[in-house]
Amino acid sequence: MHTAVDAQAGQDVTDVPSIVRGAVKLGLLEAVLVLLFSLASRLLPAGPTETVVLALLLMPGLAAVAFLPGHWTRARTIEGIAGATGIGLGAAFVFLLVDVSLLQNIGTYSHRWLALGGGSNWWYHPVWWMVGAFLPWMGAWVLANQAARRDGVSLRAAAVTALLFTIAAASAAVLLKVPGAHWTLATFGVAFLPGLALAAAFSARGPRHG
Repeated sequence: MHTAVDAQAGQDVTDVPSIVRGAVKLGLLEAVLVLLFSLASRLLPAGPTETVVLALLLMPGLAAVAFLPGHWTRARTIEGIAGATGIGLGAAFVFLLVDVSLLQNIGTYSHRWLALGGGSNWWYHPVWWMVGAFLPWMGAWVLANQAARRDGVSLRAAAVTALLFTIAAASAAVLLKVPGAHWTLATFGVAFLPGLALAAAFSARGPRHG
């Protein structure tokens, strides 16, 4: 994915105030989405209705975390890609501050939601930092490669491409009987990680314009 590295450096927005503002905005967005997700998972009975509601929160949430940082930094070179990753990492810290000080203390999380974090912040938080940085990193690569191959970028096209690869990755995991993989929303959520990485690799294909 080296093809986007040598684009015009002046297009990237990576000054410290912009990175900090982006991290705060994304972190608060993550907190709101997690709050809504936890309320839905707690209040709705298990079944199709719960799955649909949670999917409507999860899919836009994953797309936002993956692609908004690269959009904000106008990622065209490795500078903008790194800036997007910094926003993602900073957002994880902002979210975790809200999580520890508020969300874990107001009774919204059910036992099964806490179990996703292993029941311990020392397991849960480092995983959030890693995923929170990985998604914007890969998402910024997709946007940078788009810009290197056509005029402008498309968040919609990036999200659809990531969704299609995620469905393929989740389906392959279930069909190959990967331990823990089932036709569930949880499997889809985990599959977004390799799906987004595959989308980033796919976005590097084809000739560059100009």
